[in-house]
Amino acid sequence: MEENTAQEVNFESRINLNPLLENINNIKKEISSVIVGQEKMIDQLLVAILSNGHVLLEGVPGVAKTITAKLIAKTLNIDFSRIQFTPDLMPSDILGTSVFDLKKSEFEFKKGPIFSNLILIDEINRAPAKTQAALFEVMEERQITIDGNQFALSAPFLVIATQNPVEQEGTYRLPEAQLDRFLFKIVIDYPKLEEEIAIIQKEHSLQNNNKLENIQSILTANDILQFQTLVKQVIVEPHLIEYIAKIVTNTRENGFIYLGASPRASIAILNAAKGFAAIKGRDFVTPEDIKEATIPVLQHRIIVTPEREMEGITSTQVIKQIIDSVEIPR
Repeated sequence: MEENTAQEVNFESRINLNPLLENINNIKKEISSVIVGQEKMIDQLLVAILSNGHVLLEGVPGVAKTITAKLIAKTLNIDFSRIQFTPDLMPSDILGTSVFDLKKSEFEFKKGPIFSNLILIDEINRAPAKTQAALFEVMEERQITIDGNQFALSAPFLVIATQNPVEQEGTYRLPEAQLDRFLFKIVIDYPKLEEEIAIIQKEHSLQNNNKLENIQSILTANDILQFQTLVKQVIVEPHLIEYIAKIVTNTRENGFIYLGASPRASIAILNAAKGFAAIKGRDFVTPEDIKEATIPVLQHRIIVTPEREMEGITSTQVIKQIIDSVEIPR
């Protein structure tokens, strides 16, 4: 009887994640041929792609924000657009505009650079509010409305935006509604001494060669869509859903926080946790996956009270306190 029971137990993954893992590892290998370190950032970017979410990269100039986004784009065999945000950029420069066709005697819509699969928006906080607002609909609904006509964007559609947190002159702070549309805010720190040495050595060995020249494309648009569907199937137990809800609810009740996170944040943590589980080869979410997803999902969605901010307390510190205070389900 015991022998039969043992034979019936199946510890194999219920979802075949092997193709996903193989491709993710190949992408990491391609990126690591140029970028030194930053494994955490690369994992978060890949999870965002698998979770069909947008990413805000924040860091001082020179920490490889733009080159990383371009590397990710090179490893994906999909359409890529780069938009440099400037103070004089208009919404029509991004979305497109209607142009009068003399031959047809009618207006024809000319698509802007937003009509692509992967969009790199460089220095997103350099454009004024009306240009930033042009991204609201397209980032949330993957469509735009021009002159009463709706235009759907081809899937996958992902935005990677960069911004400099230090320089304030000539910049426009992103409104909360805009920030909320990013799945992750990834803060990129300076490299460690060993990494800095490796960066210099790698640059010296490259000489004048193009860094992106030998990067291979790994995934097609269809591959990405298939893997996004696969990640959605990752199993999340009911007690872990409750764990996510408790963390997010705590942000609304915490005395250190002026503005808490919305249910969109709860869904973002859920989707991101599935992505972290998948890239580790698991078809089920653990509390560690949720913890790993919580900081990049929440740190741009909550606002610390002015009093605590004056004391030097950051949103990341408050989120860590919340994670520590919420009981981990067993």
